[in-house]
Amino acid sequence: MIIAVIGVAGSGKTTVGTLLANAMNCPFLEGDSLHSNENVDKMSHGTPLTDADRAPWLAAIHARILDCFERGQDLVVACSALKQRYRTVLAEGVKITWVYLKGSLELIRARLTQRSSHFMKADMLASQFDALEEPSDALVVDISAPPTVLVEKILSQLRMPRRAAGAAEARVKKV
Repeated sequence: MIIAVIGVAGSGKTTVGTLLANAMNCPFLEGDSLHSNENVDKMSHGTPLTDADRAPWLAAIHARILDCFERGQDLVVACSALKQRYRTVLAEGVKITWVYLKGSLELIRARLTQRSSHFMKADMLASQFDALEEPSDALVVDISAPPTVLVEKILSQLRMPRRAAGAAEARVKKV
């Protein structure tokens, strides 16, 4: 099973995705880790990415997804995938279960103002919401609950039991 945890910056993709991968005892891929240095630099300086900027990034994520899919390996991916065309690229030739982390602009802005180590700053949040095309084919999760509660809801909706006792404390394998 390939699960993509999607949403705007600050919605909790990395936190929820990591916990979900732990619960499923499978690898986790942080999509942001595949951004080029140029993309990170642009975003660090408050410049939104263009579709042309995103194309190689989406292709790199798709290649990792496809590799796991072809090997029959479960994978949880964190990726904004704000537009339907981005999700189409990611899912080419692969069945992906989409989990959309949905929250209000106010809640997410508050989260972004509290984190300092990420390249995506709160002043770029409006561009994320402007670009967002909410998915019609995703499990929608309200992010106002704690991350562990969100993961339990996701697993319940997917009708997936935890695969290993103590999985929440297990190490996440990175791909």
